[in-house]
Amino acid sequence: MEQINKVKSISIWIFIVPFVAVNICLILITQFQGLFPNQEDIIHNTIPYFDGGASISRTVRPFPSWLIFKPSMFLTSFLLIKYWLYNKNIISSFEKNHKYINKIVFFGIASAIALAVHSIFLGIKFDNDLYKLFRRIIMFLFIIFEIVAQAYLVATLYSFKNKILKYINQKFLIIKICLVSILIIVAVLSIPIISMPNNNFLGLNVKFFKHGLEWNYFIGVITFYLLTFLMWKKSN
Repeated sequence: MEQINKVKSISIWIFIVPFVAVNICLILITQFQGLFPNQEDIIHNTIPYFDGGASISRTVRPFPSWLIFKPSMFLTSFLLIKYWLYNKNIISSFEKNHKYINKIVFFGIASAIALAVHSIFLGIKFDNDLYKLFRRIIMFLFIIFEIVAQAYLVATLYSFKNKILKYINQKFLIIKICLVSILIIVAVLSIPIISMPNNNFLGLNVKFFKHGLEWNYFIGVITFYLLTFLMWKKSN
């Protein structure tokens, strides 16, 4: 099926583009300080995946990091829209009127739009509480829409897995289901902590926890697309 080949090829880029962009920004701001005109933007001695020393936005927001990050996110948003539309076509070819198909497309495309909007406003300095709240809401909506779309997709594929067995490596579908389940559980369990002020709670530095969670959650979300690439077999 042509749509399977399209999903397979596009999914690997949805993983590679944001992964490379974010980590290049991290390397630039921690190792190449001379590129940054404002020395207050520089970050020292941190591997945020482990120590939570900086947030993703803090890493990608300053000039020239955003010159890499913003175009990469716009490209990722475009690829995400194509990805969810291709998946709609695949599902329709097996279950034309599946009950989740419209939900998958809605939440998938909504997540892509939220990512694009977040990227547009990233780095724009406007000292207003409503503006800051707006940015947080957009990022929150991206995460929610993305996880919901992923959950509906794996549930849908699993519901007619017997029809697609010759097209997929089934173990990667199971891994995708486990990954989405973990992302949902982590999100639910983390809500009470990330809603706290940035201070210590029972010996836990909430600020560093939030940052570390953000980086690792980001990896979890995009790993879904790497698993998509591995799950589908190349179709003739």
